[in-house]
Amino acid sequence: MTTVTAPSEAASPLVAPPTARLRWVLTDARAVTVRNLRHWMRQPQLLVFSTVQPVMFVLLFRYVFGGAIAGLPAGMDYVNYLLPGIFVQAVAFGATQASVGLAEDVSGGIIDRFRSLPMARSAVLAGRTLSDLIRNTFVVLLMTGVGYLVGFRFQAGLLASVGAIATVVLFGFALSWIFSFIGLSAKGAETAQATGFVAIFPLVFASSAFVPLETMPGWLQAFARAQPVTNVINAARALANGGPTARPVLYAALWITGILAVFIPLAVWRYRRSE
Repeated sequence: MTTVTAPSEAASPLVAPPTARLRWVLTDARAVTVRNLRHWMRQPQLLVFSTVQPVMFVLLFRYVFGGAIAGLPAGMDYVNYLLPGIFVQAVAFGATQASVGLAEDVSGGIIDRFRSLPMARSAVLAGRTLSDLIRNTFVVLLMTGVGYLVGFRFQAGLLASVGAIATVVLFGFALSWIFSFIGLSAKGAETAQATGFVAIFPLVFASSAFVPLETMPGWLQAFARAQPVTNVINAARALANGGPTARPVLYAALWITGILAVFIPLAVWRYRRSE
């Protein structure tokens, strides 16, 4: 008869030396990241949502609404104004999948199975957000290719272009922690999805993504100018198109850092509380 031996305490990351513990966490986080990416690739609806929808927005605003947009900065084509906003919109809506995925894992018992394994507990949340980071990077690069086909061009050189993409992707990573917290707090996947969309829709559409803030009513301008989506779009737009970048990049960095500082602990706390 085969005897199954439980993992010894020496194998636990909680009692391992610091270097071994870090290696354990990184290995487990990588495994969960790969698992989430495979799940994404095998779900056609997720592929459509993450890639086709942003392409449709690019084409819609470029060719249908673009000619009616007024108040653009002098000398800027609408497509160059639009694409940084589309980048942020894509990662913002894509980040909502973190809440849905975690809610499905909780209701399906996957999280309980993870807890029964001798693995780093932080790997579940780290793997989820890292897989979102990789997916968002792919989506933004895809949007860049589509943008170039319809006339978009980076105007400020390679380094600034990389900075624009990095700012957008890091913002998506920060949002993934918000939606991870929502997914762990929601009663189910449908609730998590509804909560995520209710939270993100006003931020995306009441922003500078599609039209200049000056075209909005005064009361809405105040909200749009202060909220994080507008600040990240302004930073990405400044890096992509040239011009003063210090202030918009600083504001974007403050929002990204603040979101991470608040929601990483909250998500970890919620994950532990649900044990």
